Amino acid sequence: MDYSANNTALWNSVLQLGLIAGSLLIAHFLRRGIPFIRKSLMPSSVLAGFILLALKALGVLKLDASYLEWLTYHGIAIGFIAMSLKVPDRTGSEKGSLVGLKSGAVIVGSYMIQGITGLVISLVLAKTVLPSLFPASGILLPMGYGQGPGQANNIGSSFEALGFAGGRSFGLAIAAAGYLCACIVGVIYTNYVVKSGKFRKEKGGEPQAEVVTVDTFQSKDELPISESIDRFSIQIALVVLVYVFTYLLTKGICDLLGAVAPGVLGTVESLLWGFNFIIGSAVAILVRLILAKLRKGQIFKAQYQNNYLLSRISGVAFDIMIAAGIASIDFGDLSGLWLPFILMTVAGAIVTMLHLRYVCKKVYPGYYYEGLLSMYGMMTGTISSGVLLLREVDPDLKTPAANNLVLGSSFGILLGAPLLVLVSLASRSFTMALITLGLLVVYYAAMLLIVNIKKRKK
Repeated sequence: MDYSANNTALWNSVLQLGLIAGSLLIAHFLRRGIPFIRKSLMPSSVLAGFILLALKALGVLKLDASYLEWLTYHGIAIGFIAMSLKVPDRTGSEKGSLVGLKSGAVIVGSYMIQGITGLVISLVLAKTVLPSLFPASGILLPMGYGQGPGQANNIGSSFEALGFAGGRSFGLAIAAAGYLCACIVGVIYTNYVVKSGKFRKEKGGEPQAEVVTVDTFQSKDELPISESIDRFSIQIALVVLVYVFTYLLTKGICDLLGAVAPGVLGTVESLLWGFNFIIGSAVAILVRLILAKLRKGQIFKAQYQNNYLLSRISGVAFDIMIAAGIASIDFGDLSGLWLPFILMTVAGAIVTMLHLRYVCKKVYPGYYYEGLLSMYGMMTGTISSGVLLLREVDPDLKTPAANNLVLGSSFGILLGAPLLVLVSLASRSFTMALITLGLLVVYYAAMLLIVNIKKRKK
């Protein structure tokens, strides 16, 4: 085998990962060293993606688009699988208040209102000034804003296969705009709230470094650190095996549909593979429950998952996924799509804020602004964006708002599963996209009912 630089297949992935690694380090140094960037609250992974995108546009770097898409696709699944394998920690939650379920309804309700807004814009434009516009393109707004570049990449790619030219770049551009929205709108609104006297901002310095104790890294129920296999290797093995099971399950479903209902397979196959992170999360939760049962039955004597290391795996996967997703945007693909892009991103920022201002008053009455800002950061960026905004008003994370982001995301995966069906319906035709719009309105109303559930008095 040729191990020299002439073998581009051997060295390409290493070089591309090296560019991403370098951009992440540069972004980190810029964020720590330049006050303006630090105050913008832009995550380092997002800044790294914009750095790579700018260098690519200037012709300084040559990036492998297919490899970046590969990283984006697998990164979201690996990140969610690692998160779903973590042993649940109920500390810090509000017992008996249904806050987890309600937080999930807040998240999915945000998807719905973003989807409604995006579809209204795309359907109106498709019938008026842009008859060539893909009618279902508006449903990429919740994919990019609410779920981030990974899902925007997956669904945008599936829409491209159905005739939406530039669908992948369109979805990724919406996701990138979402990060800017979280940083700019979120910071402006935070300052407005503080200066108007509606909320007294707590004084706090720089966020303290995460404290990792022996209890964090090794609980009494886990495998001893002196085992012959490294603790991190076990976590990697669990994540990879779950991903393999996810692949086999999805392939099995597709093979079954191909045998009994080929027409249905043609409609949902690309979406099943596009929503692989939901299937992977479900498989991971099942594996987590099986491991818990085996421990309870004394078949396994120790706990194999380590929450701290699983968090690090998901963090790495999401950082790489975000940087690669933003860097892979092709502005040439957005030719003719700038009008819907601008309308959707601006309208999405507004309706998301209006929706959250209403529901957060219902769900988080004791810490309304903390809940609002953390949710707004997450529903336009990622959970890290939400935590960064939250630290501006709750530097020591004294409220349950940060925990609600994690707990709500778990319920959000379950409550948001019907999105798979709705995305499939919308992509078929203009009429089906219109029907999907009606279903989104109905589902949004259902989420509002959950938000308004009253706790029974004893």
